Amino acid sequence: MISYVNKLGTVSVGNSSPVRIMGILNTSPESFYKKSISIGKKRIADSVRRMEEDGADFVDVGGMSTAPYLSTMVSEKTEAERIIKAVKIIQQVSNLPISVDTCRAEVAKESLELGVDIINDVTGLKYDPMMSKIIEKYCPSLILCAFSKKFITGNQLLETKNLLKESLSIAKSIGIPNSKIVLDPAIGFFRKEGKGSLFTKINSDWVKRDLLILKNLKSIKMNKPILVSVSNKSFISKILKKQHSADRLAGTLVAEVISVLNGANIIRTHNVGKTKEAITITRKLS
Repeated sequence: MISYVNKLGTVSVGNSSPVRIMGILNTSPESFYKKSISIGKKRIADSVRRMEEDGADFVDVGGMSTAPYLSTMVSEKTEAERIIKAVKIIQQVSNLPISVDTCRAEVAKESLELGVDIINDVTGLKYDPMMSKIIEKYCPSLILCAFSKKFITGNQLLETKNLLKESLSIAKSIGIPNSKIVLDPAIGFFRKEGKGSLFTKINSDWVKRDLLILKNLKSIKMNKPILVSVSNKSFISKILKKQHSADRLAGTLVAEVISVLNGANIIRTHNVGKTKEAITITRKLS
């Protein structure tokens, strides 16, 4: 087996490293999971301190919800203001490496100028034509998600791998070393229909697609670490018939554990403490 150890910011991720936990901090009131929303200074600071105490390795800051079933697009200015405010607060209270969840070049630029370590682009560098130039200039660590502006048909496992290859090619073309890249198969972002432009349209059942990917993570790794974000995702509510995101904790933890057993190297989650505990037990028993 090929051994690979990459880094997100200063933190090693990959075969020989422990499973890492990325805590989610949403500064967008429109986000689907209301418990994850932190807007005021005290709420942001308290949330990040709690993540760090609970065992997070990174914090991922979002300023605009990208849920494909909601109309949540905000202006670039609004997104940037939300993220920059949060980043400055986090830097005052925590040493956690900061990831910024954005597909917009100007938001990424302003974040990187503040010393942010990681850019998490849900479109894999394919949405904003200026993003590649910003990434080339600052050379941050990258989380590249599977994404296409085109309608995707055929084998979803193979197509997901091909889309990730496209993003890897973009990153390579601008000089980003493989050691700074993590892949994300974009659970929840492949749909028959949706709102906005930040999801991939497919002609098959999206729940089946997500389950297929989670069962076969190792086949899409391509010698790169894999990040999985299944926390409170809607496929869990579809399976369990629980409509409210607050009722998805048990399903979330099981999906995260299975993802780890199937090869995930990083879990991005709303529930840092509980996820950390679940993964700790998983590692002792596997």
